[in-house]
Amino acid sequence: MDRAAELLADRPLAVLTGAGVSTDSGIPDYRGPDSPVRTPMTYQDFTRTSAGRQRYWARSFVGWRRMKTAEPNRSHRVIAAWEAQGRMAGLITQNVDGLHQQAGSEQVIDLHGRLDRVICLNCRELTGRVELERRLTLLNPHFDVSHEVELAPDGDALVADTSSFVMADCLNCGGVLKPDVVFFGESVPPERVSAAYEVIETAGALLVAGSSLTVYSGLRFVRRAAQEGRPIVIVNRGATRGDDLATVKIDAPLAEVLPALLARVH
Repeated sequence: MDRAAELLADRPLAVLTGAGVSTDSGIPDYRGPDSPVRTPMTYQDFTRTSAGRQRYWARSFVGWRRMKTAEPNRSHRVIAAWEAQGRMAGLITQNVDGLHQQAGSEQVIDLHGRLDRVICLNCRELTGRVELERRLTLLNPHFDVSHEVELAPDGDALVADTSSFVMADCLNCGGVLKPDVVFFGESVPPERVSAAYEVIETAGALLVAGSSLTVYSGLRFVRRAAQEGRPIVIVNRGATRGDDLATVKIDAPLAEVLPALLARVH
């Protein structure tokens, strides 16, 4: 911990966060040490068939009612405090829950998008999730959302029978609606990647918090920081794909480590 604090002190920080930051807010992750095996919706499955979209939107309809009530936890607030102190070069998050912004962070690159926005795959119009939920509620008065179901990492819920769910189309053109998030099998928009690389290149050090770095979308920024000779501190429960690039690796709960680091580098 002392070595990590020494590396992070007196440097503008780039922070890369993953799902482990939000687990204390009740949002599960895919690859934590206690996570069950999950099969996420892929972009190909979503776009290929109406049945796949129906399954996704029915589960998301139920899951969103819990996701939208999630609140920032201690880790989100610590990162927001670093920004408020002027210590941040920028924050790159792989999460789609918007909890960093709720905690007060403003320099946020939502690498994988946001669940609270919806995009039309035809006309590309962006709309808010609140309006879509109102429409889905009117279309599905019969659909039971009162029972307790397991929440999945992407904000959908493990609902068994989705065959009666009625989907909503784009009000502008009648096209297919999709949450404004990057599904598995889909590419991150290049302008977000460029913005994230810029954060890495202007930072004095990189802190990775709560990410296994299993997917390349996050790992590439750790590799870039290593190429640039930046100190890299990784805080995560369990192994990550970037451990061999880390200057310091701390395998411990974020809610304990991040406040302690903040106290040391204040």
